[in-house]
Amino acid sequence: MVSTIKHRYTLDEYRAIEEKAAGRSEYRDGEIVPIPGGTLKHSRIGGNIFAFLKFLLRDTQFEPINSDLRLWIPEYRRGVYPDVMVFDGEPQLNEGRSDEVLNPTVIVEVLSHTTADYDRQHKFRMYRSIPSFSEYLLVEQDELFVERYTKQTQGWLLSDFKGLEGSISLELVGVELPMAEIYRGVVFECS
Repeated sequence: MVSTIKHRYTLDEYRAIEEKAAGRSEYRDGEIVPIPGGTLKHSRIGGNIFAFLKFLLRDTQFEPINSDLRLWIPEYRRGVYPDVMVFDGEPQLNEGRSDEVLNPTVIVEVLSHTTADYDRQHKFRMYRSIPSFSEYLLVEQDELFVERYTKQTQGWLLSDFKGLEGSISLELVGVELPMAEIYRGVVFECS
């Protein structure tokens, strides 16, 4: 039986590789995991959410950031790229790095078949270790469905949103995100 030993990368090695890489990857406590490319629906949904929030929050202390910025999760030694993050005030940079932040209040993930379980379970558990984190949106790309988790004193409250008629209240930032805006321009295949 042949066993292989995986190379464990230091955080500095990962950062150096990531700065030069054509594609993005996540850092998982010594392991570098490539992030697969997205779909047109995924890009439209993430872009719609970012653009709508950017417009609504333009004259407030809240700032939405798109998926180009890495979130560092110290407790788990993970570097990940959420689809959209919202910050209350200035984003806190990790070790002064302009490509890593520590303190989102809202995180949005657009789900895909390959990442849905990871986003719902492992990532959510890691995100909950971030003190500023208080709202989590999980957005389906193959149906009109969004899950919103809001931090409560006794845990997290789940709310489901279906169809185009409703709006999602982002309580901390004080805005309504219409389902019709999330899914604007997204075409679903009829079954």
